[in-house]
Amino acid sequence: MIRIIEGIGHDADQPLLESMFEARKRLFIDLLDWDLNIVDERFEIDRFDDAYATYIVAADALGAHRASLRLLPTVRPHLLGSMFERLCPDGVPVGADIFEITRLCLPASVLAPERRRLRNGLIRVMVDHALAQGIRTFTGVVTARFREQILTMGWNAEALGPGIDMGGGRLGAFAIHIDAGTPAQLEANDICVLADGAAA
Repeated sequence: MIRIIEGIGHDADQPLLESMFEARKRLFIDLLDWDLNIVDERFEIDRFDDAYATYIVAADALGAHRASLRLLPTVRPHLLGSMFERLCPDGVPVGADIFEITRLCLPASVLAPERRRLRNGLIRVMVDHALAQGIRTFTGVVTARFREQILTMGWNAEALGPGIDMGGGRLGAFAIHIDAGTPAQLEANDICVLADGAAA
């Protein structure tokens, strides 16, 4: 099951969100050793986790986190605009129909085919959400190596500038342009929907 959660203030969503924040700590802090904020010694939560964030979360049958990503409106503070402006020599794209993808969290404990299946499911739900909500563009900051994968996934994507060494590694910014043809582009690249309707 993949859910879309708007903001972090709804009691019914707290168990799944807490499971997600715990998974983010395990991945980004414990495994990848990123220098990020820890809350209550359990959760990775930053200043962008607020009422304006949108979470796309894959959950298991018991309602626990399996994979997730976060979307941030670019008309408000976000990572690319607040911390990584130099990655965009022509300026950081902002607008009411432009959202930033952050905190892609996939489980390190499962094999690559299952991680890919979860990633593809998040992507398809994200694209469907964009089409339903009038989101025209997604932006983001990733390693230069991962950016190359993003740019070749079949959708209309572009680099927003050259990769730059930022201390912890070489990073690059990207933009993905979404329109009615994007689902078919993804399906042609094997990022598709299973017969039972679940994203894969």
